[in-house]
Amino acid sequence: MSEATLDMRGPVLGTAQKRRVAVGSGVGAVIETYDFIGFGTAAALYFGTAFFPGSDPLTGTLLSFATLGVGFAARPIGGIIGGHLGDRVGRKPVLVASLIIMGLATFVIGLLPTYAMVGIVAPILLVTVRIIQGLAFGAEWGGAILMTYEHAPWRRKGGFTGIVQAGFPVGLLLANLVFLGSVHLPGDWAWRIPFLASIVLVIVGLVIRAKVPESPVFEDVKTQGIVLKAPIVEVIKTDWRNILRGIGLRVAETAGYAVSVTYLISYLNTTKITETWQTLTALCIAAAIGIFATWGWARLTDFVGRRPLYLAVTAAGVLWGFLMFLGVNTAIFGVVIVVIVLSYAVFQNALAGAQGAWFPELFNANTRTSGASLAYQISAMVSGFTPFITTLLFASFGWVGPAALFSLYALIGLISALVTQETWTKDQRAAAARAAAREEARETASV
Repeated sequence: MSEATLDMRGPVLGTAQKRRVAVGSGVGAVIETYDFIGFGTAAALYFGTAFFPGSDPLTGTLLSFATLGVGFAARPIGGIIGGHLGDRVGRKPVLVASLIIMGLATFVIGLLPTYAMVGIVAPILLVTVRIIQGLAFGAEWGGAILMTYEHAPWRRKGGFTGIVQAGFPVGLLLANLVFLGSVHLPGDWAWRIPFLASIVLVIVGLVIRAKVPESPVFEDVKTQGIVLKAPIVEVIKTDWRNILRGIGLRVAETAGYAVSVTYLISYLNTTKITETWQTLTALCIAAAIGIFATWGWARLTDFVGRRPLYLAVTAAGVLWGFLMFLGVNTAIFGVVIVVIVLSYAVFQNALAGAQGAWFPELFNANTRTSGASLAYQISAMVSGFTPFITTLLFASFGWVGPAALFSLYALIGLISALVTQETWTKDQRAAAARAAAREEARETASV
Protein backbone atom coordinates (compact mmCIF):
# COMPACT_ATOMS: atom_id res chain seq x y z
CA MET A 1 0.00 0.00 0.00
CA SER A 2 1.47 3.37 -1.06
CA GLU A 3 1.78 6.05 1.60
CA ALA A 4 0.84 8.62 -1.04
CA THR A 5 -2.78 7.58 -0.62
CA LEU A 6 -2.59 8.89 2.96
CA ASP A 7 -0.90 12.22 2.20
CA MET A 8 -4.03 14.40 2.20
CA ARG A 9 -4.95 13.21 5.67
CA GLY A 10 -2.57 15.72 7.25
CA PRO A 11 0.88 15.36 8.88
CA VAL A 12 1.96 11.80 9.68
CA LEU A 13 2.37 12.51 13.39
CA GLY A 14 -0.27 15.22 13.48
CA THR A 15 0.31 18.89 14.27
CA ALA A 16 1.67 20.32 17.49
CA GLN A 17 -1.82 21.71 18.20
CA LYS A 18 -3.67 18.43 17.60
CA ARG A 19 -4.87 18.02 21.20
CA ARG A 20 -5.94 21.65 21.53
CA VAL A 21 -7.90 21.37 18.28
CA ALA A 22 -9.61 18.15 19.38
CA VAL A 23 -10.57 19.60 22.76
CA GLY A 24 -11.69 22.89 21.21
CA SER A 25 -13.85 21.09 18.66
CA GLY A 26 -15.15 18.76 21.35
CA VAL A 27 -16.14 21.63 23.63
CA GLY A 28 -18.07 23.16 20.77
CA ALA A 29 -19.81 19.84 20.19
CA VAL A 30 -20.77 19.77 23.88
CA ILE A 31 -22.34 23.20 23.67
CA GLU A 32 -24.19 22.66 20.43
CA THR A 33 -25.49 19.27 21.57
CA TYR A 34 -26.61 20.75 24.88
CA ASP A 35 -28.57 23.32 22.91
CA PHE A 36 -29.99 21.01 20.24
CA ILE A 37 -30.73 17.95 22.37
CA GLY A 38 -32.15 20.10 25.14
CA PHE A 39 -34.85 21.08 22.71
CA GLY A 40 -35.70 17.41 22.17
CA THR A 41 -36.04 16.82 25.91
CA ALA A 42 -38.21 19.91 26.31
CA ALA A 43 -40.33 18.86 23.32
CA ALA A 44 -40.95 15.46 24.89
CA LEU A 45 -41.74 16.77 28.38
CA TYR A 46 -43.02 20.36 28.20
CA PHE A 47 -43.66 21.94 24.80
CA GLY A 48 -46.86 20.04 24.08
CA THR A 49 -48.69 21.97 26.81
CA ALA A 50 -46.66 25.22 26.72
CA PHE A 51 -47.02 25.91 23.00
CA PHE A 52 -49.86 23.66 21.83
CA PRO A 53 -52.48 23.69 24.62
CA GLY A 54 -56.11 22.81 24.16
CA SER A 55 -55.32 19.65 22.20
CA ASP A 56 -55.40 16.12 23.52
CA PRO A 57 -52.07 14.74 24.82
CA LEU A 58 -51.36 12.73 21.65
CA THR A 59 -51.89 15.74 19.37
CA GLY A 60 -49.80 17.96 21.62
CA THR A 61 -46.96 15.45 21.52
CA LEU A 62 -47.22 15.16 17.73
CA LEU A 63 -47.10 18.93 17.29
CA SER A 64 -44.10 19.37 19.62
CA PHE A 65 -42.25 16.55 17.83
CA ALA A 66 -43.11 18.14 14.47
CA THR A 67 -41.44 21.32 15.72
CA LEU A 68 -38.44 19.22 16.75
CA GLY A 69 -38.34 17.78 13.24
CA VAL A 70 -38.26 21.21 11.61
CA GLY A 71 -34.84 21.85 13.12
CA PHE A 72 -33.56 18.57 11.72
CA ALA A 73 -34.99 19.43 8.31
CA ALA A 74 -33.00 22.67 8.34
CA ARG A 75 -29.73 20.89 9.13
CA PRO A 76 -28.93 19.82 5.53
CA ILE A 77 -29.18 23.47 4.46
CA GLY A 78 -26.80 24.38 7.26
CA GLY A 79 -24.57 21.52 6.17
CA ILE A 80 -24.52 22.80 2.59
CA ILE A 81 -23.68 26.35 3.68
CA GLY A 82 -21.11 25.23 6.25
CA GLY A 83 -19.59 22.65 3.90
CA HIS A 84 -19.26 25.18 1.08
CA LEU A 85 -17.62 27.75 3.34
CA GLY A 86 -15.42 25.14 5.00
CA ASP A 87 -14.02 24.03 1.62
CA ARG A 88 -13.82 27.60 0.27
CA VAL A 89 -12.65 29.85 3.12
CA GLY A 90 -11.57 27.43 5.83
CA ARG A 91 -12.81 25.16 8.62
CA LYS A 92 -12.23 27.58 11.52
CA PRO A 93 -14.59 30.45 10.49
CA VAL A 94 -17.45 27.95 10.21
CA LEU A 95 -16.76 26.67 13.72
CA VAL A 96 -16.96 30.11 15.30
CA ALA A 97 -19.98 31.35 13.34
CA SER A 98 -22.07 28.22 13.96
CA LEU A 99 -21.40 28.38 17.69
CA ILE A 100 -22.49 32.03 17.94
CA ILE A 101 -25.70 31.48 15.98
CA MET A 102 -26.64 28.32 17.89
CA GLY A 103 -25.94 29.94 21.25
CA LEU A 104 -28.05 33.02 20.59
CA ALA A 105 -30.94 30.98 19.17
CA THR A 106 -30.98 28.69 22.19
CA PHE A 107 -30.89 31.58 24.64
CA VAL A 108 -33.86 33.15 22.84
CA ILE A 109 -35.91 29.95 23.30
CA GLY A 110 -35.69 30.52 27.03
CA LEU A 111 -37.28 33.94 26.52
CA LEU A 112 -40.10 32.93 24.18
CA PRO A 113 -43.71 33.68 25.22
CA THR A 114 -46.01 30.68 25.54
CA TYR A 115 -49.35 30.12 23.85
CA ALA A 116 -51.13 31.37 26.96
CA MET A 117 -49.34 34.72 26.55
CA VAL A 118 -49.55 35.51 22.83
CA GLY A 119 -51.59 32.75 21.24
CA ILE A 120 -50.64 31.37 17.82
CA VAL A 121 -47.60 33.68 17.65
CA ALA A 122 -45.88 31.50 20.27
CA PRO A 123 -45.54 28.30 18.21
CA ILE A 124 -44.61 30.37 15.14
CA LEU A 125 -41.73 31.95 17.06
CA LEU A 126 -40.71 28.54 18.39
CA VAL A 127 -40.55 27.07 14.88
CA THR A 128 -38.58 30.07 13.58
CA VAL A 129 -35.94 29.82 16.27
CA ARG A 130 -35.82 26.05 15.82
CA ILE A 131 -35.00 26.52 12.12
CA ILE A 132 -32.12 28.84 13.05
CA GLN A 133 -30.88 26.19 15.49
CA GLY A 134 -30.99 23.60 12.73
CA LEU A 135 -29.00 25.76 10.32
CA ALA A 136 -26.28 26.36 12.91
CA PHE A 137 -26.08 22.73 13.99
CA GLY A 138 -25.93 21.60 10.38
CA ALA A 139 -22.87 23.77 9.79
CA GLU A 140 -21.16 22.73 13.04
CA TRP A 141 -20.30 19.06 12.65
CA GLY A 142 -18.39 19.18 9.37
CA GLY A 143 -16.10 21.96 10.51
CA ALA A 144 -15.45 20.44 13.94
CA ILE A 145 -14.79 16.92 12.76
CA LEU A 146 -12.65 17.98 9.78
CA MET A 147 -10.49 20.32 11.86
CA THR A 148 -9.81 17.52 14.32
CA TYR A 149 -9.32 14.84 11.67
CA GLU A 150 -6.85 16.88 9.64
CA HIS A 151 -4.75 17.88 12.67
CA ALA A 152 -4.63 14.31 14.04
CA PRO A 153 -1.87 11.69 13.46
CA TRP A 154 -2.54 9.15 10.73
CA ARG A 155 -2.62 6.22 13.15
CA ARG A 156 -4.93 7.86 15.71
CA LYS A 157 -7.57 9.67 13.69
CA GLY A 158 -10.32 7.49 15.13
CA GLY A 159 -9.28 8.32 18.68
CA PHE A 160 -8.91 12.04 18.05
CA THR A 161 -12.20 12.42 16.17
CA GLY A 162 -13.71 10.31 18.96
CA ILE A 163 -12.99 13.22 21.32
CA VAL A 164 -15.28 15.41 19.21
CA GLN A 165 -17.94 12.72 18.95
CA ALA A 166 -17.74 12.22 22.72
CA GLY A 167 -18.73 15.86 23.08
CA PHE A 168 -22.24 14.87 22.10
CA PRO A 169 -22.87 12.58 25.11
CA VAL A 170 -21.30 15.26 27.32
CA GLY A 171 -23.81 17.75 25.94
CA LEU A 172 -26.60 15.23 26.41
CA LEU A 173 -25.52 14.65 30.00
CA LEU A 174 -25.36 18.36 30.80
CA ALA A 175 -28.73 19.04 29.19
CA ASN A 176 -30.46 16.26 31.12
CA LEU A 177 -28.73 17.15 34.39
CA VAL A 178 -30.01 20.71 34.06
CA PHE A 179 -33.50 19.50 33.17
CA LEU A 180 -33.35 17.05 36.07
CA GLY A 181 -32.37 19.88 38.39
CA SER A 182 -35.06 22.21 37.06
CA VAL A 183 -37.91 19.68 37.04
CA HIS A 184 -39.19 20.93 40.41
CA LEU A 185 -39.13 24.61 39.48
CA PRO A 186 -42.55 26.28 39.22
CA GLY A 187 -44.35 26.72 35.92
CA ASP A 188 -42.39 27.48 32.77
CA TRP A 189 -39.13 27.94 34.66
CA ALA A 190 -38.70 24.14 34.52
CA TRP A 191 -37.86 24.41 30.80
CA ARG A 192 -36.73 28.05 30.52
CA ILE A 193 -33.75 27.80 32.87
CA PRO A 194 -31.91 25.11 30.85
CA PHE A 195 -32.06 27.25 27.71
CA LEU A 196 -31.08 30.48 29.44
CA ALA A 197 -28.16 28.78 31.17
CA SER A 198 -26.63 27.82 27.83
CA ILE A 199 -25.26 31.32 27.30
CA VAL A 200 -22.52 30.61 29.85
CA LEU A 201 -21.35 27.58 27.87
CA VAL A 202 -21.35 29.58 24.63
CA ILE A 203 -19.04 32.23 26.06
CA VAL A 204 -16.61 29.56 27.27
CA GLY A 205 -16.72 27.82 23.90
CA LEU A 206 -15.98 30.98 21.95
CA VAL A 207 -12.93 31.72 24.08
CA ILE A 208 -11.55 28.22 23.41
CA ARG A 209 -12.34 28.13 19.69
CA ALA A 210 -10.80 31.53 19.05
CA LYS A 211 -7.39 29.97 19.79
CA VAL A 212 -7.81 26.98 17.45
CA PRO A 213 -5.53 27.12 14.34
CA GLU A 214 -6.75 26.45 10.80
CA SER A 215 -6.56 22.96 9.29
CA PRO A 216 -3.16 22.09 7.74
CA VAL A 217 -4.89 20.14 4.96
CA PHE A 218 -6.98 23.17 3.98
CA GLU A 219 -3.77 25.23 3.93
CA ASP A 220 -2.25 22.61 1.59
CA VAL A 221 -5.32 22.75 -0.64
CA LYS A 222 -4.91 26.54 -0.90
CA THR A 223 -1.16 26.25 -1.57
CA GLN A 224 -1.75 23.72 -4.37
CA GLY A 225 -4.42 25.96 -5.89
CA ILE A 226 -7.13 23.29 -5.85
CA VAL A 227 -9.75 25.21 -3.88
CA LEU A 228 -13.00 24.78 -5.83
CA LYS A 229 -15.47 27.55 -6.62
CA ALA A 230 -18.42 25.24 -6.04
CA PRO A 231 -17.27 22.29 -3.88
CA ILE A 232 -20.83 21.24 -3.12
CA VAL A 233 -21.60 20.88 -6.84
CA GLU A 234 -18.38 18.99 -7.45
CA VAL A 235 -18.90 16.48 -4.67
CA ILE A 236 -22.48 15.79 -5.75
CA LYS A 237 -21.36 15.31 -9.34
CA THR A 238 -18.35 13.09 -8.67
CA ASP A 239 -19.01 11.47 -5.30
CA TRP A 240 -22.78 11.13 -5.03
CA ARG A 241 -22.51 7.41 -4.35
CA ASN A 242 -20.51 7.99 -1.17
CA ILE A 243 -22.99 10.66 -0.11
CA LEU A 244 -25.82 8.14 -0.43
CA ARG A 245 -23.81 5.50 1.42
CA GLY A 246 -23.05 7.99 4.17
CA ILE A 247 -26.72 8.86 4.50
CA GLY A 248 -27.59 5.20 4.95
CA LEU A 249 -24.82 4.69 7.49
CA ARG A 250 -25.90 7.73 9.45
CA VAL A 251 -29.62 6.85 9.43
CA ALA A 252 -28.91 3.76 11.50
CA GLU A 253 -27.26 5.93 14.15
CA THR A 254 -29.21 9.17 14.22
CA ALA A 255 -32.69 7.90 13.36
CA GLY A 256 -32.08 4.91 15.62
CA TYR A 257 -31.28 7.37 18.41
CA ALA A 258 -34.52 9.20 17.66
CA VAL A 259 -36.42 5.97 18.42
CA SER A 260 -34.34 4.54 21.25
CA VAL A 261 -33.82 7.78 23.18
CA THR A 262 -35.89 10.77 21.99
CA TYR A 263 -39.12 8.82 21.40
CA LEU A 264 -38.49 6.42 24.26
CA ILE A 265 -38.54 9.37 26.70
CA SER A 266 -42.02 10.24 25.52
CA TYR A 267 -43.11 6.60 25.52
CA LEU A 268 -41.99 6.07 29.11
CA ASN A 269 -43.62 9.34 30.15
CA THR A 270 -47.00 8.92 28.43
CA THR A 271 -47.41 5.26 29.40
CA LYS A 272 -46.40 6.06 32.99
CA ILE A 273 -43.81 3.28 32.97
CA THR A 274 -41.45 5.65 34.77
CA GLU A 275 -41.67 9.02 36.46
CA THR A 276 -40.06 12.02 34.75
CA TRP A 277 -37.17 12.10 37.23
CA GLN A 278 -36.52 8.40 36.66
CA THR A 279 -36.39 8.83 32.89
CA LEU A 280 -33.99 11.74 33.17
CA THR A 281 -31.86 9.84 35.67
CA ALA A 282 -31.56 6.89 33.28
CA LEU A 283 -30.60 9.26 30.48
CA CYS A 284 -27.94 10.89 32.63
CA ILE A 285 -26.43 7.50 33.46
CA ALA A 286 -26.42 6.51 29.79
CA ALA A 287 -24.87 9.82 28.74
CA ALA A 288 -22.14 9.56 31.38
CA ILE A 289 -21.19 6.09 30.17
CA GLY A 290 -21.53 7.25 26.57
CA ILE A 291 -18.76 9.81 26.98
CA PHE A 292 -16.20 7.04 27.45
CA ALA A 293 -17.97 4.55 25.20
CA THR A 294 -17.93 6.89 22.19
CA TRP A 295 -14.21 7.53 22.50
CA GLY A 296 -13.52 3.86 23.13
CA TRP A 297 -15.42 2.71 20.06
CA ALA A 298 -13.74 5.41 17.95
CA ARG A 299 -10.29 4.39 19.19
CA LEU A 300 -11.08 0.76 18.40
CA THR A 301 -11.50 1.64 14.71
CA ASP A 302 -7.84 2.67 14.61
CA PHE A 303 -6.95 -0.99 15.23
CA VAL A 304 -9.67 -2.92 13.38
CA GLY A 305 -10.89 -0.48 10.74
CA ARG A 306 -14.08 1.56 10.48
CA ARG A 307 -16.30 -0.91 8.60
CA PRO A 308 -16.10 -4.06 10.80
CA LEU A 309 -17.46 -2.20 13.83
CA TYR A 310 -20.36 -0.82 11.82
CA LEU A 311 -21.26 -4.23 10.43
CA ALA A 312 -21.33 -5.87 13.86
CA VAL A 313 -23.40 -3.18 15.60
CA THR A 314 -25.99 -2.69 12.85
CA ALA A 315 -26.46 -6.46 12.55
CA ALA A 316 -27.18 -6.66 16.28
CA GLY A 317 -29.43 -3.60 16.00
CA VAL A 318 -31.86 -5.45 13.76
CA LEU A 319 -32.81 -7.57 16.78
CA TRP A 320 -32.42 -4.85 19.40
CA GLY A 321 -35.49 -2.89 18.29
CA PHE A 322 -37.85 -5.49 19.76
CA LEU A 323 -35.66 -6.45 22.72
CA MET A 324 -35.49 -2.77 23.70
CA PHE A 325 -39.26 -2.35 24.07
CA LEU A 326 -39.71 -5.75 25.69
CA GLY A 327 -37.19 -4.62 28.30
CA VAL A 328 -38.78 -1.27 29.20
CA ASN A 329 -42.25 -2.81 29.19
CA THR A 330 -41.29 -4.78 32.28
CA ALA A 331 -41.60 -1.43 34.13
CA ILE A 332 -38.63 -2.44 36.29
CA PHE A 333 -36.55 0.69 36.77
CA GLY A 334 -33.25 -1.20 36.77
CA VAL A 335 -34.13 -2.89 33.49
CA VAL A 336 -35.17 0.46 31.98
CA ILE A 337 -31.75 1.88 32.89
CA VAL A 338 -29.95 -1.09 31.30
CA VAL A 339 -32.02 -0.77 28.12
CA ILE A 340 -31.36 2.96 27.76
CA VAL A 341 -27.64 2.49 28.50
CA LEU A 342 -27.29 -0.25 25.86
CA SER A 343 -29.37 1.68 23.34
CA TYR A 344 -27.13 4.69 23.71
CA ALA A 345 -23.67 3.40 24.65
CA VAL A 346 -23.66 0.62 22.04
CA PHE A 347 -26.20 1.21 19.29
CA GLN A 348 -25.59 4.96 19.03
CA ASN A 349 -22.12 5.59 20.43
CA ALA A 350 -20.36 2.84 18.47
CA LEU A 351 -21.73 4.08 15.16
CA ALA A 352 -21.04 7.72 15.98
CA GLY A 353 -17.52 6.80 17.04
CA ALA A 354 -16.80 5.12 13.71
CA GLN A 355 -18.27 7.99 11.68
CA GLY A 356 -15.76 10.56 12.95
CA ALA A 357 -12.91 9.16 10.88
CA TRP A 358 -14.81 7.13 8.28
CA PHE A 359 -16.87 9.97 6.78
CA PRO A 360 -13.92 12.34 6.10
CA GLU A 361 -11.97 9.46 4.53
CA LEU A 362 -14.69 8.85 1.97
CA PHE A 363 -14.08 12.21 0.25
CA ASN A 364 -11.26 14.18 -1.39
CA ALA A 365 -9.58 16.94 0.61
CA ASN A 366 -11.01 19.83 -1.41
CA THR A 367 -14.60 18.56 -1.14
CA ARG A 368 -14.25 16.81 2.21
CA THR A 369 -16.29 19.21 4.35
CA SER A 370 -19.08 19.43 1.78
CA GLY A 371 -19.29 15.67 1.21
CA ALA A 372 -19.08 14.64 4.87
CA SER A 373 -21.53 17.36 5.93
CA LEU A 374 -24.08 16.40 3.26
CA ALA A 375 -23.98 12.72 4.17
CA TYR A 376 -24.17 13.51 7.86
CA GLN A 377 -26.90 16.14 7.78
CA ILE A 378 -29.31 14.91 5.07
CA SER A 379 -29.97 11.87 7.21
CA ALA A 380 -31.01 14.27 9.97
CA MET A 381 -34.27 14.91 8.12
CA VAL A 382 -35.17 11.27 8.65
CA SER A 383 -34.22 11.28 12.31
CA GLY A 384 -35.86 14.65 12.94
CA PHE A 385 -39.31 13.42 12.04
CA THR A 386 -38.81 9.93 13.45
CA PRO A 387 -40.34 10.75 16.89
CA PHE A 388 -43.40 12.07 15.02
CA ILE A 389 -43.58 8.89 12.92
CA THR A 390 -43.07 6.60 15.90
CA THR A 391 -45.87 8.35 17.78
CA LEU A 392 -48.20 7.62 14.87
CA LEU A 393 -46.96 4.03 14.66
CA PHE A 394 -47.57 3.53 18.35
CA ALA A 395 -51.11 4.88 17.99
CA SER A 396 -51.79 2.30 15.25
CA PHE A 397 -49.73 -0.74 16.24
CA GLY A 398 -48.64 -0.24 19.83
CA TRP A 399 -44.96 -0.59 20.77
CA VAL A 400 -44.36 -3.07 17.93
CA GLY A 401 -44.52 -0.20 15.40
CA PRO A 402 -41.62 1.83 16.87
CA ALA A 403 -39.66 -1.38 17.52
CA ALA A 404 -39.95 -2.43 13.88
CA LEU A 405 -38.89 1.04 12.74
CA PHE A 406 -35.70 0.88 14.82
CA SER A 407 -34.89 -2.52 13.34
CA LEU A 408 -35.51 -1.16 9.83
CA TYR A 409 -33.08 1.69 10.42
CA ALA A 410 -30.45 -0.78 11.64
CA LEU A 411 -30.98 -2.88 8.50
CA ILE A 412 -30.47 0.19 6.31
CA GLY A 413 -27.20 0.85 8.15
CA LEU A 414 -26.10 -2.76 7.72
CA ILE A 415 -26.74 -2.73 3.97
CA SER A 416 -24.98 0.63 3.64
CA ALA A 417 -21.93 -0.67 5.51
CA LEU A 418 -21.78 -3.69 3.22
CA VAL A 419 -21.59 -1.48 0.11
CA THR A 420 -19.20 1.13 1.54
CA GLN A 421 -15.44 0.77 1.15
CA GLU A 422 -13.13 0.34 4.12
CA THR A 423 -10.91 3.44 4.33
CA TRP A 424 -8.48 2.18 6.98
CA THR A 425 -7.37 -1.23 5.78
CA LYS A 426 -4.70 -3.47 7.24
CA ASP A 427 -2.31 -2.37 4.47
CA GLN A 428 -3.01 1.30 5.15
CA ARG A 429 -2.43 0.79 8.86
CA ALA A 430 0.92 -0.87 8.08
CA ALA A 431 1.93 1.95 5.72
CA ALA A 432 1.01 4.54 8.35
CA ALA A 433 3.06 2.68 10.96
CA ARG A 434 6.14 2.72 8.69
CA ALA A 435 5.71 6.42 7.97
CA ALA A 436 5.29 7.20 11.67
CA ALA A 437 8.45 5.24 12.54
CA ARG A 438 10.47 7.24 9.99
CA GLU A 439 9.09 10.57 11.22
CA GLU A 440 9.79 9.69 14.85
CA ALA A 441 13.34 8.61 13.96
CA ARG A 442 13.88 11.85 12.02
CA GLU A 443 12.63 13.93 14.97
CA THR A 444 14.88 12.02 17.37
CA ALA A 445 17.91 12.51 15.13
CA SER A 446 17.29 16.25 14.84
CA VAL A 447 17.22 16.76 18.63
